[in-house]
Amino acid sequence: MSSIKVNGEATSGDVKFTEADTPTPHDPYGVSKSEAEQVLRRVADETGLEVVIVRPPLVYGPGVKGNFAQMLKALAKGIPLPLASVRNLRSLIYVENLVDVLTLCAVHPAAAGKIYLVSDGEDVSTFDLLRKLGAAMGHPARLFPCSPTLLKLAARLIGKTDQAERLLGSLRVDSGIIRRELNWCPPYTLQDGLNKTGASVRNIGVAK
Repeated sequence: MSSIKVNGEATSGDVKFTEADTPTPHDPYGVSKSEAEQVLRRVADETGLEVVIVRPPLVYGPGVKGNFAQMLKALAKGIPLPLASVRNLRSLIYVENLVDVLTLCAVHPAAAGKIYLVSDGEDVSTFDLLRKLGAAMGHPARLFPCSPTLLKLAARLIGKTDQAERLLGSLRVDSGIIRRELNWCPPYTLQDGLNKTGASVRNIGVAK
């Protein structure tokens, strides 16, 4: 299990990360994943061990942590968020889709020795992500417009540049190769995954 951070931190325009990209990790986590990939590939070459490397983007689902959990809490509390003008695009993968693809990679003979990028297959903006999650939680998102440029500037001033980039920037993944080579199709759509995630939060009463 690797990470899309091996490819880099962001994409722009219609560009998507692919398996053919030269690794360009930017932080210690991404560097450690890239180094682990290299070690495993050397072990595979020396021993014949069948290795499959999977690089997922952000993984979400019930019990999700980090920035995604913070968004859920903000929605549950009805906190107004200045993100109505954000039109970025980010790839995600629902945890049960990730489990499904890892299970397939573990048994499919064509997977040995390959690197695969995986995602739900539908990129989403932060604006639409919050709207969909709010609807699933029963707490409609309270969003108001603010220039993304101003938001980035404010984040830089308070030392939150990385967090702002994840909210405002794009990171798109092309998962076409694994779909073609292993005939993989995610069992859950993005909407399915967000519905299940939102429902799990609603059921445990995060708003309290």
